Amino acid sequence: MVTFLQLNTIFLSMIMEAIPFILLGVIVSGLIQTFLSERWIARVMPRNRFAASLLGCGVGLLFPACECGIVPITRRLLRKGVPLHAGIAFMLTGPIINPVVLFATYIAFGNDWRMVLVRGGAAVVVAYATAIILSYLYPKLPMRLREDAELGTAALETAAASEQPTIPRVSMPMYRRLYDVMLHAIDEFFSVGKYLVLGAFIAASMQTFIPTSSLMKLGGNPVAASLVMICLAFVMSLCSEADAFIASSFRSTFSVGALSAFLVFGPMIDIKNTLMLLGVFRGRFVLVLIGLIVVCTLGVSLLVGRLLG
Repeated sequence: MVTFLQLNTIFLSMIMEAIPFILLGVIVSGLIQTFLSERWIARVMPRNRFAASLLGCGVGLLFPACECGIVPITRRLLRKGVPLHAGIAFMLTGPIINPVVLFATYIAFGNDWRMVLVRGGAAVVVAYATAIILSYLYPKLPMRLREDAELGTAALETAAASEQPTIPRVSMPMYRRLYDVMLHAIDEFFSVGKYLVLGAFIAASMQTFIPTSSLMKLGGNPVAASLVMICLAFVMSLCSEADAFIASSFRSTFSVGALSAFLVFGPMIDIKNTLMLLGVFRGRFVLVLIGLIVVCTLGVSLLVGRLLG
């Protein structure tokens, strides 16, 4: 009985913690759909994959979204014409390098700027490397069939509109634009929300029935320690605004390198947003994405451990 009460408590806390950020994410997604045109995005987006991926990493500074709310924003950007590598770079760095998360990390580690720089720098390196590799592996968007159909319909509508004679258009009233924002936000919320609920339940179940101590015993060397922290980050599925406080509690057990793995991997990939990603992208792409993030995070964490001890 106590076990199921614990499961219920963890599940509800995850849902209540994630809902505000999901709402923020779908509203931003609606604003992008309504106010940003494909032509404007094409004009500001660098054509070079390296520059576009770097820009994607930097945009995360402007969006205070956690990993729960970043998926609908990324989906909308991709459907607006943002290249896959730039969208993935933004999706991976956004939940980590935004000011809210960096300030929470600073407070959690006793006003230590070193951990803030380690977390932000490691996140950018992992996201940039992952985005560049994916740009070569997937020259076309690996969206699910439903997404492909919607993208195809949007492309046909854009082509048809471009063939029409140019007619002076009356700008849409602001109240009508805001109404469209809310319609898109509601549609995104119900599309993403079901994956959030399922992911939170799975994460809560794993936290309840898999003892954390059994994973921590495996962290005997740097590689094993980083892998253990990656597994913990995935299983615990913490919000990026709160995970630094959990990570700081492991300072006496794990090295800086292993802690950086926890702080970087969790906001990029956890159980909740894995299911959200599976609702947008094809399953094989999601597996490749997770594999690349694991390898890059492990490599960066070992480098951090070597440099900082």
